[in-house]
Amino acid sequence: MRNLNAKKLRRLAIVLAMVAAAMMMVLTVGVFADTGDSAAAADAAAATTTGFKAIAAAIAIGLAACGGAIGMGVFGAKTSEGISRQPEAGGQIRTSFMLGLVFIETVVIYALLTVILIIFVL
Repeated sequence: MRNLNAKKLRRLAIVLAMVAAAMMMVLTVGVFADTGDSAAAADAAAATTTGFKAIAAAIAIGLAACGGAIGMGVFGAKTSEGISRQPEAGGQIRTSFMLGLVFIETVVIYALLTVILIIFVL
């Protein structure tokens, strides 16, 4: 597996942000379309709003899941490395590892709750 350094990760984050911005610009074009009929315009606006909610929810939960997975992977690798270097401290390291995984997963669950609020409440 390739070793990603901070410069490559920053470049990847910038590219992903630019792609997301371009997607949003393309998707907002339909909002400004003039249909002439106010009922049809209201229906189009409602459909567009629902679509944007779905896109926002998908992006939010996708980023949260990817971030959580990457964090857990890096954390697990460092924990294994720490246990291999100091086997006598394995129990304490393992306990800290489990607690850290709980906190990482909590952030992903908060993102899921936010997505549910976006879809059903807003």
